[in-house]
Amino acid sequence: MSGSSSFINARKYPRQARSAVMVETILEAAARVLETGGLEAFNTNAVAEKAGVSIGSLYQYFPAKEALLATLIRRKRMVLVEAISDVKAQAGALDLRSLIDGFIRAGLFQQLQRPRLARSLEYAEAMLPIDEETEALKRSITMAVADALRAHGVEEPEIAARDLAALTRGMADAGGLFGETDMPSLEHRVRRAAYGYLGLN
Repeated sequence: MSGSSSFINARKYPRQARSAVMVETILEAAARVLETGGLEAFNTNAVAEKAGVSIGSLYQYFPAKEALLATLIRRKRMVLVEAISDVKAQAGALDLRSLIDGFIRAGLFQQLQRPRLARSLEYAEAMLPIDEETEALKRSITMAVADALRAHGVEEPEIAARDLAALTRGMADAGGLFGETDMPSLEHRVRRAAYGYLGLN
């Protein structure tokens, strides 16, 4: 299905400061409902109650719970893309190990900053008609990482970029599943695995 389905898009965007604050309050409430109850407890009534707003106020901006989920997913993705872009922009000044460290840190931050929220949003991604957006995101990140790896002489950089992303996400998912909160320890293990993959040990 196409990611343009209207029920996953916000009805409108706030133009006034008060409206912007309300939207942020609603989105934070949505995140907290996901963190405490997961997708099973997630609905617009629960979000409105948590946000302290009327259901009518919520529907002014979000036509369905799917629109809330899609907005949270898109925001999460935007932060990731910006972090990856920041690392890529510094690629010329970094050695390969430091470059890999930067990409790993960017990926792990997304997963471990709010692990329960991250897991719920990953489940939601599979349920929402945003496949085109997801594929575009993967291509964008893969190309950004591959370009940086290519500049450092890594062979088959696109394959390496995909593998490193899968490695980072897989280990982050496992850490989140078991409630790991020790970011430095997880980052160290992911670095060790990535260095081994690239033959940097």
